Amino acid sequence: MRIQFILSEVMISLRRNIAMAVSLILVTLVSMFLFGAGLLMQKQVGFLKDYWYDRVQVSIFMCNKADLAVSCSGGTATKTQKDQVMADLQSPQLAQYVDEVYFEDKEEAFEHFKEQLEDSVLADNLTAEQMPESYRVKLKDPKMYTQVAQTFRNRPGVSDVQAQNQVLERLFALLNGLKWGAWAIAAVTLASTVLLLWTTIRLTAFTRRRETRIMRLVGASNMVIQMPFVLEGMIAAAVGSALASVALFFAVQVGIQGWLQDRVSFISTYVSGVDALLVVPWLFLVGLLIAGVSSFVSLQRYLKV
Repeated sequence: MRIQFILSEVMISLRRNIAMAVSLILVTLVSMFLFGAGLLMQKQVGFLKDYWYDRVQVSIFMCNKADLAVSCSGGTATKTQKDQVMADLQSPQLAQYVDEVYFEDKEEAFEHFKEQLEDSVLADNLTAEQMPESYRVKLKDPKMYTQVAQTFRNRPGVSDVQAQNQVLERLFALLNGLKWGAWAIAAVTLASTVLLLWTTIRLTAFTRRRETRIMRLVGASNMVIQMPFVLEGMIAAAVGSALASVALFFAVQVGIQGWLQDRVSFISTYVSGVDALLVVPWLFLVGLLIAGVSSFVSLQRYLKV
């Protein structure tokens, strides 16, 4: 009987304050969608790091006769200088960082260059003799590229040392910025949800102060009086979280899997609908937690029982 009474009070209050309920649902929808987008962005950054970091190489380019670098003042790198680079890569000091070493000669470098720029005028004007020889170093831990690169920079016979991490870190910094931006916007909208819920419960409690006083006089407990207000906020938050979950799933399926994946091919793995579904419980958990706590705290302060 008590549960039936509480539920009837909740339905009556929702009908009386339908505009407030709709506002709370919409704010929860936006905030939970952005919160879920932040979680998926974090997962996408993790996919990219796992894929690209596993393919990161440090490239040590040896001098040729056309190089103008200070370290190439002696002309083309000698066999002794190339042997010393290989010996250092295999030394105990660098063995903890180096996984594999591959030497690319001029002919191989020229073939790779033509494959990458087959439609370019440069491919027709360059010869194999103009291409630099290089050592391609795969690392055990791609984050430790600095230790390897610094060993060979400015060494006689070495023209340049390039680490792909330098480019990837800019990409990851951009993606992390987008992720934190989504979470910042989500935090603002979550704060708006709390304030709107706080105001809604206060107004509802004020309009029903007479009924509340009567219930108190006939011996109703604090839980019976407060529970309808708490449930109102949680129901609205649950509806908003459900809508946010549906919107997030379709955004991933249509926007990422259906559109972005076909147009941006250099990213091998994208978040999927399954990843979006794994985020759904967190949306409900955060939404209901915020609604329940906000309702309870606002009642403690503004509802005199």
